[in-house]
Amino acid sequence: MSMVNIYYKSSIRTALLLSVIFMTWGCTQSPKEQLKNMNGYWEIKKVEFPDGQEKEYKVNTTVDYIEITADSSGFRKKLQPGLDGSFYGSDDRENFTITVEDGNISLHYHTSLSQWEEKVIKATKERLILRNTDNLNYFYKRFEPMDLEALQH
Repeated sequence: MSMVNIYYKSSIRTALLLSVIFMTWGCTQSPKEQLKNMNGYWEIKKVEFPDGQEKEYKVNTTVDYIEITADSSGFRKKLQPGLDGSFYGSDDRENFTITVEDGNISLHYHTSLSQWEEKVIKATKERLILRNTDNLNYFYKRFEPMDLEALQH
């Protein structure tokens, strides 16, 4: 094998390694960015159980609305989307406080009936993954209202 081939293969390996490092580094979001991304309407897609089994949700009649406030707290509520783009629901909501430790976000819920914690595994503009204390992973996608005009054409 010539020195040119060895140099060429070494350069390719180095370039690939650097690409992977930069892609991984570039995809990591700060807790502040993740919290900002969490605001809005979310539709559950599946639940992943600790044993690897999954439950998929193909049709949802409710969505989760999450709002993060500036004082490290927020709330979540279940709403029903209307065909006209509006949302219906009760005044019930689950308030939570937020802690960030070593870059990991936790949501601490406390109601009159119960208290629990969820860890934010991933929060991008389009995807949200939460893990509860029973190690169930909840996968959400950003809710997109039905476009009735597109259906009529």
